[in-house]
Amino acid sequence: MHIQRASEDDWPEIAEIFLAARRTMTWLNAGLHSDAETRAFIRRMVKRSEVWTAQRTGGKTIGFAALARDADGDWLHHLYVDPASHNAGAGSLLLAKAKAELPRGFSLWTFQANLGARRFYERHGLTETRRTRGTNNEEGLPDMLYVWCP
Repeated sequence: MHIQRASEDDWPEIAEIFLAARRTMTWLNAGLHSDAETRAFIRRMVKRSEVWTAQRTGGKTIGFAALARDADGDWLHHLYVDPASHNAGAGSLLLAKAKAELPRGFSLWTFQANLGARRFYERHGLTETRRTRGTNNEEGLPDMLYVWCP
């Protein structure tokens, strides 16, 4: 497995990983966006963001991380792994890449209901700094702000 920078042409594979991962999150409102809307969102994200992919030998993309640097700080906006490839190390490699690319630290949001993500981030040294009731996310779900400070 290796990590490489995504090209704009990688968006379809990245979108399928995002959709597959979100389908396993039964606590999400599945009808919030259609698959077509989600694919359009991912296409824009890949075009505008710094996206890294985890690939198995042979080139199959199994995960991705989207990073952003802006006036509000550095962010890990998305980190998703294909559910069929969970617990194989792709998430850890992608998070290590985020730490290498954002060496001053970064923040990320995750849903409080996403216990797997919370355990993953805490195991990798991120710290919870804030909880909300979800009034500022489109899903309307309680979320948590995590930070990584090297």
